[in-house]
Amino acid sequence: MQLNRNLAVFAAFNGAMAVVLGAFAAHGAGPQIKTLLTTGSHYQIVHAVLAVVCALWPTRLARIAGWLASVGGLIFCLSLAFIALLSMPAMGAVAPIGGVLMIAGWLLLAFAAFRNPSLTA
Repeated sequence: MQLNRNLAVFAAFNGAMAVVLGAFAAHGAGPQIKTLLTTGSHYQIVHAVLAVVCALWPTRLARIAGWLASVGGLIFCLSLAFIALLSMPAMGAVAPIGGVLMIAGWLLLAFAAFRNPSLTA
């Protein structure tokens, strides 16, 4: 099994950013922005972990799924952070793009798993 290093590095930075935003939400954010930051960091950390799994998966489809999920998680999290921290409500129109990418990543991973005959039930 060969690691996709670029995806793993990107996922690791996403994970670190999720922890930083989550910690700020828990310890430094006011109540009006805490929910947005907590939600964004939660989705970002979940999709960073998914991307690490996909970086280890030996198929091209799984790696693409990892990129979709991790980029989607980043876009979603950043859009919520911009709304919360920079008072940019227009970024609410960007959040669904991240959501669609995350969903596409999960669906593509399901397809990759279904197509891989070496995986057994």
